Amino acid sequence: MNTLSILLQASGQGGAGMSTIIMMLLLFVVFYFFMIRPQQKKAKDARKFRENLQKGARVVTIGGLHGKVVEVNEKTVLLEATDGVKLRFEKSAIAMDHSMQLTEETAKTA
Repeated sequence: MNTLSILLQASGQGGAGMSTIIMMLLLFVVFYFFMIRPQQKKAKDARKFRENLQKGARVVTIGGLHGKVVEVNEKTVLLEATDGVKLRFEKSAIAMDHSMQLTEETAKTA
């Protein structure tokens, strides 16, 4: 009997339930615009960068290796790390353009 009265009292507050739903929706909208959408844009830009790689570009891999693009295939990239040292990587392992990283480092130190 006590449990039934508690449930009836809780269901009597219809306005509180609606405000909870509205708060959850607002939270989702804020989460989308500040977290999900920027991440999708960043992933799209990275994919576009990898598709447009060209010979001679200076890049950085996700492992931190700096190199110059020597050859671009459909799924792989041949990088020259230093004189005569050539390494083959998957295109997905290329993180960014070398000049982009230098710009980001300069902005952090300023």
